[in-house]
Amino acid sequence: MRPPVPTEMSCRELVELVTAWHEGALSMADRTRFEMHLCLCTGCRGHLEQMRRTIEVTGRLAEADVSPAAREDLLRAFRDFVRGKGGPR
Repeated sequence: MRPPVPTEMSCRELVELVTAWHEGALSMADRTRFEMHLCLCTGCRGHLEQMRRTIEVTGRLAEADVSPAAREDLLRAFRDFVRGKGGPR
């Protein structure tokens, strides 16, 4: 019996799974869907590159290096994204 053909992944779903993909925590099916989407979507490839750069840069920061105002701005942006007010479509 052949494995099921992965269904297409949306940009929103990719954005939600990018951390799990980066950490190697996706199932084989989700990883395949993720990487197939990247092959077809220049916007998500750009988003992934931004995430890679962010991880590279922020990996050198300690929590104490981020001002309370910047921390709140980042948390607000994340909450807005989760509520559907931002990010790639």
